[in-house]
Amino acid sequence: MIVRKLRLQRGWSQDQLAELTGLSVRSIQRFERGEMPGLESRKALAAVYEVDFETFSGGDAMHGNNAHISQRETDALEHVRDIKAFYSQLATYLVVIPGLFLINALTGSGYWWAAWPALGWGIGLCLQALTVFEVFSLFGPQWEQRRVAKRAGRRD
Repeated sequence: MIVRKLRLQRGWSQDQLAELTGLSVRSIQRFERGEMPGLESRKALAAVYEVDFETFSGGDAMHGNNAHISQRETDALEHVRDIKAFYSQLATYLVVIPGLFLINALTGSGYWWAAWPALGWGIGLCLQALTVFEVFSLFGPQWEQRRVAKRAGRRD
């Protein structure tokens, strides 16, 4: 997570960081998900970010003054990822569904079968939008807290 925080503070993309460090984009993605970088990777990241080598060593060093990611920041990153996933799904929908209708029209079928995937996928997208943009939250934070408390055998 520290790799992601430092990268975002500098406004770099994963591709830019990979190019600057000489690491692969896939490695950057793994480190951002919390996988421990190897020795050479830590050296490359420390050099690019101009921070102490120990910043990427894990343990207490991961919680240094500039390296700590608060729960609030973690929640914000998760929310942004959810929004990104929604927009990615929407873009895919806007490409695939017209393509299906085009195929349906070109095959000369009198039956508009492309409406069914458009309808099903569209309903899914609407539900995803309602959840991501917090219009409707059936399984929101309060639900999660109740389930965790129940699983742990506590009563709140």
